[in-house]
Amino acid sequence: MSDSKVRGFVHLIEETKTFGQKGFRKRLVVLEQNLGKFTNFIPLDFLGDSCDRADELKLGDEIEAVYRLSGRKWQRDPQSETKYFLSAEAMSFKVLSGAGASNDSSSFEDPNDAFSEAASDDSADPPF
Repeated sequence: MSDSKVRGFVHLIEETKTFGQKGFRKRLVVLEQNLGKFTNFIPLDFLGDSCDRADELKLGDEIEAVYRLSGRKWQRDPQSETKYFLSAEAMSFKVLSGAGASNDSSSFEDPNDAFSEAASDDSADPPF
């Protein structure tokens, strides 16, 4: 099976998470594609040593990523419902343009900025 490519703007970069005794590492990066009528959000998994490569990315960067699809089957026990999962594992990427180069960079602000602003304003009510 050949690898595929996807292009979009970096919307979210999660911290690397470590699982299990063997130290399996995984990092999620979400790409945003504005397709006219709707916006598409594409989660890409960076696994193992490639987690560190995601440090090169910044919110708003336009990238092209090579990925491969990975699917798995899960069933708690023989009597339970079988579930199927699909993920896109990033194999490599290249940055096409930086965060400030897009026409609409305002949609790529860090979502945590609003919480920081709210926390610094003592007179404001909490946002929830």
